[in-house]
Amino acid sequence: MTMLSLKNHFLIAMPHMKDPRFSHTVTYLCEHHEKGAMGIVINRPTELQLTDIFDQMDIEVQPSQLSQMAVFGGGPVEEQRGFVLHQPDEKWDSTLAVDPSLSITTSRDILEAIASGEGPTKSLIALGYAGWQAGQLEQEMLENTWLSAPFDHSILFDTPPAQRWNAAAGLLGIDLNLISTQTGHA
Repeated sequence: MTMLSLKNHFLIAMPHMKDPRFSHTVTYLCEHHEKGAMGIVINRPTELQLTDIFDQMDIEVQPSQLSQMAVFGGGPVEEQRGFVLHQPDEKWDSTLAVDPSLSITTSRDILEAIASGEGPTKSLIALGYAGWQAGQLEQEMLENTWLSAPFDHSILFDTPPAQRWNAAAGLLGIDLNLISTQTGHA
């Protein structure tokens, strides 16, 4: 049986999700195959701003509103590792094209370019990622823990973080506020 990949999709936590690391989150899936899945939570801004990252990495910053950008908590795995989701304006040292319109980069050179005002037009910077072992995400989907929706640029780059959870579910015509948090069996 062929596995259906959810790469380049949003994972939307169901309202009854009990795990505080993922409650009310939207995760963009960068990878999904028979060995597991990897994604970045896109609606959990941290207390950090991009200037904090630049300071920590000793990157000189040109005055810019970009340096006031929030840094997101991308997930509970490797929370000290940085990831940049961005439009593929250019190729950086460590870039993976997720699809023709979105890439993920983990190298310092993209942060240096952002600091100098020469980075990608639109980006989201996150620390950490969400990961699933082989079969784990599929089992969670069967348990009705997540909804999946096709990726939409406007939710990632133009929708305020606090509205992304409901907006992503709206892609499916679902109002999460109308879903009961009670579960049961007939």
